[in-house]
Formats: sequence, C-alpha cells, structure tokens
Amino acid sequence: MQDLVNLINSYVWSPALVYLCLGVGVYFSIRTRFMQVRHLREMVRLMFDGKASDEGVSSFQALTMTLSGRVGIGNIAGVATAIAFGGPGAVFWMWMVAFLGASTSYVECCLGQIYKTNVDGQYRGGPAYFIEKGLGMRWYAITFALATILGCGLLLPGMQANGIASGLNNAFGITPATTALGIVIVLGLIIFGGVKRIARFAEIVVPFMALGYILMAAVVIALNIGQLPEILRLIVSSAVGAEAGFGAMLGLAIQWGVKRGVYSNEAGQGTGPHAAAAAEVSHPAKQGIVQAFAVYVDTLFVCSATAFMILITGKYNVVNPAGGFLANGLPGIEAGTGFTQSAVESLFPGFGSMFVGVALLFFAFTTILAYYYIAETNVTYLLQKHAGSGTAQFLLKIMLLATVVYGAVRTSDLAWGLGDIGVGLMAWLNIIAILMLQKPALKALDDYEAQQAKGIEPEFDPRPLGIENADYWVTRSDNLVDEGDPRK
Repeated sequence: MQDLVNLINSYVWSPALVYLCLGVGVYFSIRTRFMQVRHLREMVRLMFDGKASDEGVSSFQALTMTLSGRVGIGNIAGVATAIAFGGPGAVFWMWMVAFLGASTSYVECCLGQIYKTNVDGQYRGGPAYFIEKGLGMRWYAITFALATILGCGLLLPGMQANGIASGLNNAFGITPATTALGIVIVLGLIIFGGVKRIARFAEIVVPFMALGYILMAAVVIALNIGQLPEILRLIVSSAVGAEAGFGAMLGLAIQWGVKRGVYSNEAGQGTGPHAAAAAEVSHPAKQGIVQAFAVYVDTLFVCSATAFMILITGKYNVVNPAGGFLANGLPGIEAGTGFTQSAVESLFPGFGSMFVGVALLFFAFTTILAYYYIAETNVTYLLQKHAGSGTAQFLLKIMLLATVVYGAVRTSDLAWGLGDIGVGLMAWLNIIAILMLQKPALKALDDYEAQQAKGIEPEFDPRPLGIENADYWVTRSDNLVDEGDPRK
C-alpha cells in the first residue's frame, strides 16, 4: 500500500506542481499589485467587520473556520517533516509560498463569494460552484467536487487523527484506539449539529489555541534569544544553497518548503473558498482580503513558531539524500511531532511534551471539522437538485468518522502519503480553474478600491462590472434598490 501511495505522489507532487504554486503566487501578486502588502491594515479591520445572519456567518467566524482547516498537523509535524527532508532552508520557502500565496488566497476566496448561492437557508460556495457558474464547465466542477470529497472526506482526516494519536501517545501514553474513540464521540456531536455549530466552535477554540502556541514559542525563543540571529542566517543561507552543510539540498529545500507550505496554509488548494463563501459581507473583496490574512497567521506566525522552537534548540534531524544524516540532533526519532515535543521538553521537562500533545489535539481536531464542512459543501453541490442530499450528508458523516478511526491507528507514513495525494489533486484542479477565472476577482478588487476612494462603504453589484451568473449578488443589489439605498 505504501509503495502505491508513494508512486501516486511522485506524479501528483511532481516539480511541476511545486513551481506552479510559486509561479501562480508571483503572478497574482503582480496582478493584484501586491494586495497582500497594500491591504495589510484593511485585513485586520475587516476581520471584525460584519455580523452573522440567518444565512451566513460573520467575517471573523469565516476566518476562524478557514484557520481551523489551515492550522493543523501541518503546523507542527509538517514543519518538522519539511526540515527533516529539506533542511532549515525549507522554512524560508514556506515563508515565500505564504507571502505569495496570500494573493492567490484572495483570488480564490473572492471568487467563492462572487459565485456563492443560498442552499436550504445557508450560503454555500467554493471552486465547484465558481467553476460551473464562472466557466460554464460543469464536468470540471463535478471533477473538483469528487476530488474534494475524496481528499477532505477520506484522505486528509486520517492524517490529522494520526497526528493526534501520535502526540497523545508520546505525551501521556494514551493508546491510539482510545484516542480514536474519544475523537469520534466529540466530533460526532459537533458535525451532526451543522455549520453554525462548527462556526461557533471554531470561533472560540482557534484564536485561543493559536495564541497559546505562539506564546509558548515566544518563551522558547526568549530563553535562547542569543541564538536567533544565527538561526535566521541558517534558514536564509540554506534556502539559497549557500550553507556548507546543506548546500546540496537546494532543490529539496524548495520542494519540501513549498509542499508543506501549501499543505499548511492551503493557498491555492481550494479549501479556503468554502468557508469564505459562508460569510455575510457587503462586497466579495472584503472576505477575499480577510482570507489572505489567514495565510499569514498560519505560516508566518504558527509555522514559524514551530520552526524556531525546533531549530533554536537543535532538536531535529536532516536526512542526507545520499544516505545517513546531515544533522542528527534526535537520534532514532522519526520526523514529525516528536521534533517539536522534544524541543519544548528540552526547556520544560515533564511539561513540554504534554503541551505540544494538547496543542496538536486542538489544531488537528479543528482541522478535521473544517474538512467535514468542505466535503459536505461539495456533496451539497453534487446533489443540490436531487432528493437524498440529507442521506448523502449522513453517510459522509459516518464515512469521515470511520476514516478518523482508521487513520488514528495506521502508520504515520501512510497517513501523510494519503493526505498529500488529497492536497495535490485539489491544488492542480483549483489552480488551473482560478487562472482561467481570475478576471471577476480582479474586477471586484478594483471596484472595492474605487468605492473606498470615494469615501463610501463598498456594496457589490456584478452587472456594471460585466460579471455574469453571480445571482446572489444581483438579487441582493435589487433588494437594496427596493429598500431605498441611496447608492443604488
């Protein structure tokens, strides 16, 4: 099984996808005039702008739903894996793909808002919706929906569950089977409660867990502050092949940095637009800008926290492509959660391993919730005009719970391999789609900035911009006219 998974990944995650992710980030950064820099203050302002409605969640809730999917095992075990196989330079390329990917995230999430629809009293959207409405390619939309159900419903949750089981076993000696049972019970109570319950849970847990983890990293760095300049030099020099010890790993640094960066921050993967579409906002660009900030939080804050803790304590191994190790700070420890646990444990004996285990529990659990919501949205898309959608969603819940149990007790290599397939398939399909359908998102950004320049609160009407099939926004704009909005 492992050999087959590795073979599939060699095609899915070929160098073509790695450089496509970087290239698209560069392209959209230029096309949006580096909105990820120009609108940094706006990202923070809009995060708390807007309120939930009967049909949608608030901008902040949508952001935390997205972060619940982005801030997961990739931020702890994924960073460790990138360092193990790509060297310290992989961290730099994770930063690079995050900075560039913020513009990609804006485009895909803005498209999710533009082409969202109201299904049974709830906003739904995502790549499947904007591919059909914006490109008129239903077969492509169905392909993405099926790939996403496979990835988020079957392949990715098992990897998160495996990370939880590994972390709790290392920290507390809890058996994977016991962990699997506990996850399934709590997860079932939440996902059977619907999207509103998922949003409320994420709104409370995500900010708390991310802040706590970053504070711990700050303490670790502060206790080793004298080493920080050298660690930064090591990361940068390794990233460009200038470090003697890791100079031969330049290609691997880029490959693993981008691969784990995309897995962690999900920019271009197509997951972010699902939560973005659920937000109640007055203009699609608003949520696109907010979602761009989620990439920063995930990689520049949380992933960096993990990287600094691992590197500054020296608790890591780097595999030599020719055999053996280029660095061997943790003999006999497999790449993954153990790196981070050992790093914190070295400074806080008896506490560090437990802290990381608990952090991983929250990170990965909320990610599983996000995966369910994404998979459910695509099931809804496929069956929106047919009876039996409720039955299909029930079966999806059961399937996801079974996947969690299976993933928790399987080997980490198999779990990660399956997860990588899911991420790669979605990224290929989504990136091609947003390249084909970029103009509406770019027009929305120009329209948003033009209205702001006039000193008015932006409202969106797709018709003057020549954007077709944005039915929700047409209806909303007409309703504003009926209500006597002076801007209409």
